[in-house]
Amino acid sequence: MTAGKIVVLFLLGLVLWGYVAGPLVETFQRSIAGSDQPFTDYFRFFDFRQGIQGEAMLGSLVISLLSVIGAGVTGVFLAVLLKRWDFPLRRVCQVLVLVPLALPPLMGVAAFQKLYGLGGTFPQLFGEFFNSDPNAFALSGVAGVLLVHTLSMYPYFYLTVAAALEQADEALEEAAYSLGASRFQAWTRVVLPMLTPAIVSGALLTFMSSMASYTAPLLFGVDKVLTRQIMDADTNFELAYASVVSIVLAIVSIIFLIALRAYEQRTAYRTQSKGGARKRRQVTSPIGKAISLIAALVSTVFLILPIAMIFVLAFSVDGSWRTTPLPSAYTLQNFVDLFQDPRSWAPIRNSVEMSAIAVLGTILLGVPCAYVIARLQFRGKWLLDVALMLPWALPGTVVAYNLIKSFNEPSIFSLGQTLVGTYAILPLAYFVRFVPLVFRSTTASLSQLDPAIEEAARSLGSTWLYSFRRVILPLLYRGIVAGALLAFVNGIGEFVATILLHTKEAYRPLSIAIYQEYYRGNFGTAASWGVVQVVLVLVVVMITQHLEDRDKFFKAQ
Repeated sequence: MTAGKIVVLFLLGLVLWGYVAGPLVETFQRSIAGSDQPFTDYFRFFDFRQGIQGEAMLGSLVISLLSVIGAGVTGVFLAVLLKRWDFPLRRVCQVLVLVPLALPPLMGVAAFQKLYGLGGTFPQLFGEFFNSDPNAFALSGVAGVLLVHTLSMYPYFYLTVAAALEQADEALEEAAYSLGASRFQAWTRVVLPMLTPAIVSGALLTFMSSMASYTAPLLFGVDKVLTRQIMDADTNFELAYASVVSIVLAIVSIIFLIALRAYEQRTAYRTQSKGGARKRRQVTSPIGKAISLIAALVSTVFLILPIAMIFVLAFSVDGSWRTTPLPSAYTLQNFVDLFQDPRSWAPIRNSVEMSAIAVLGTILLGVPCAYVIARLQFRGKWLLDVALMLPWALPGTVVAYNLIKSFNEPSIFSLGQTLVGTYAILPLAYFVRFVPLVFRSTTASLSQLDPAIEEAARSLGSTWLYSFRRVILPLLYRGIVAGALLAFVNGIGEFVATILLHTKEAYRPLSIAIYQEYYRGNFGTAASWGVVQVVLVLVVVMITQHLEDRDKFFKAQ
């Protein structure tokens, strides 16, 4: 290993310890300091004779695994349909399938509940149609949570798999056909193995997101999950016990991470393609066009229904929804009040600025770390991988408590300043929480690239830094953009950690504005803020799509 790589590795380790891994150590320290004898709370948790801990752990595992399956099938299906086939309205569907990224965490789950839960739109419509009890058609409990997780987390699969499909070498598939392989054999033996890193990345993000999910189990009445146990312990001021449950949750996620990494590394799935523009297969037959269009439209409409419900609520009069399938009174006043008040723009500006700052940090840390993990060989590399992914495995409350503990007094990593209570603490929290998104997405793209491409550049006399900047980074463009997009939209909508770290009205982000109106019972006003968030994310998605299309145009010239 050269001196330059050692310096890079040292700097990455220093940043990782100061802002990501170091604060996480506070969780473990707090978990063993809750009583006179260390690990007492661990013995209490693993005393399964009480019943609730074992059921909570099993509940979290089952929900997370089923969420991976549901989100995986949905995301991979949409990525293949929209990236490999060309049919009418495909570009419109490409934008709309990413709309669930814009779901505000609180309002998003509330929209699912208003659609499918007790007293929701569809249960009441089905009840009236079949002349029966509407509650018989309502989703609740684990079924409701799985629906929320599937339809809100499938973008983790869609974005990574779509980026991998764009980067994959089509000549490999054509070679398989020329050797007599059927379409099924080409997909199972060539295409799907090449997508393994992307699917592993999506599965890992989905599993960890599901394990750390709190709002969906809360609103759909699922008590026996680890996140509910953490919040119950916090409410009862049992901080040490809450930390124990958090550590257990993190350990489960680490085991899942190690298992997936071991499976991914059994075989190297790489391409020596330069990542040029790929030709989509044009659907020419009328039946094929109809089937493709219907499949895309039905899937898209079903996926954006929660967003549509937020729009309906945004135009409703506060308190106008009681026992009818839809609100009984509508108004434009919610938006008039929103845009006439100059103070309304402050939360929007704060959220965009904080998320943009956090995304810049995630790229600066996540991309080099992905390269280190994929290319360098050194002892303890797996620890770096685990440390980077842990913030995504922990609930937002735990991450917030860690940052409060670490930055409530001046330190070298805060440049001698106290960050708690300042503007800087929220971008820092978003950076810590969402650096795994850029890291995993970039790692998935990097895993497909053969090291020989970089070695060829080095053999022609380029330095490591020059070859990384001019050869590797352009090939990782789509993976980095996918991770940065996820980090940005998650930053705009982040709620759980934000509510604990936000202290001053001047620094109020959009998620807090939505929360304040929602819990005042002003569902219409809260939803109008949600519409603003949806529009913001859609603008970012369309700009990203435009940049990708322009990049493919120039590569094709």
